[in-house]
Amino acid sequence: MVLSTSARLLRLASLLQSRRHWSGTALSDELGVDTRTIRRDVDRLRELGYPVDASSGVGGGYALGRGADLPPLVLDDDEAVALALALRAATAHVGGIEDTALRLLGKLDQLMPTRLRRRSTALHAVTLSLRTGPPLVAAELLQTLATACRDCRTLAFDYRKHDGTSGRREVQPLRLANFGRRWYLVAWDTGRDDWRSFRVDRIQGTPRTGAAFPARAVPPDVAQRLERGIAYAPFTCRATLRLAGSVSELEAVLPLWCGILEAETPTHSLLRIGAESLDTLVSQIQLVTLPATLVECTEPVPDIQRALTRTAALFQPTTASAGA
Repeated sequence: MVLSTSARLLRLASLLQSRRHWSGTALSDELGVDTRTIRRDVDRLRELGYPVDASSGVGGGYALGRGADLPPLVLDDDEAVALALALRAATAHVGGIEDTALRLLGKLDQLMPTRLRRRSTALHAVTLSLRTGPPLVAAELLQTLATACRDCRTLAFDYRKHDGTSGRREVQPLRLANFGRRWYLVAWDTGRDDWRSFRVDRIQGTPRTGAAFPARAVPPDVAQRLERGIAYAPFTCRATLRLAGSVSELEAVLPLWCGILEAETPTHSLLRIGAESLDTLVSQIQLVTLPATLVECTEPVPDIQRALTRTAALFQPTTASAGA
């Protein structure tokens, strides 16, 4: 499809805003025009106030400069719809942004053509809001943590642990992670001299930002560490099952919250399950409908058998139903 000059300029502005540097050839491929047309379009953008820098030679190309007179952000159709959908979804999980999100949505709705407005509002119009509880984290707290991660600034805060006890923690923050409705901070705990993950909704009060620290390398297994710290390590009741299949094969059939999958051999994997109590642990094990072998368990086998007996007793036929 051949774009009109105005549509092509908008698309060019959007491309320049999407990444730091573009070669002339890459832009011409994206827009379906030759490099001479790209040069003319860049000159037009400059006339409109876009500070576009150009360089020649090997590695040359175009980059959007930093300028106080930079015109408003240009969004293409898919970006505008994605932004509207993300704003509507975010208000359900992050507190303190509801009014801001609604104001921004109002501005987007006014600027969108009818065809896009119908796309962006379709999901919202037909979605039922079921009970999910209040947002678990405040936007202001997330912003404080994110800024400290980016700028390599130490943080000190009071933290309520899984067992309900609280204590002061001093950390070097690395990353924020989202798991379901919860947010987690991955950081180097200076008091414990090790990596730790912290549930953001358990951080009490406002963290105090401190001195800068040298950036640490991201551990290659940071995602696995975090998942293990969320779904297994905090619990006193634990069990490990052996299942046939690779991790990728089992991930396709087991619920994400069932436990932590780890490769054992090319043909078998270990599923590590953690729970608050023995009964909860037994319930989670019963949700694993695939053939499995118990490798280890923190709870005595007789206690597990009694828990299973209690469950089975609920389904024993009564005298009335037995005689029917």
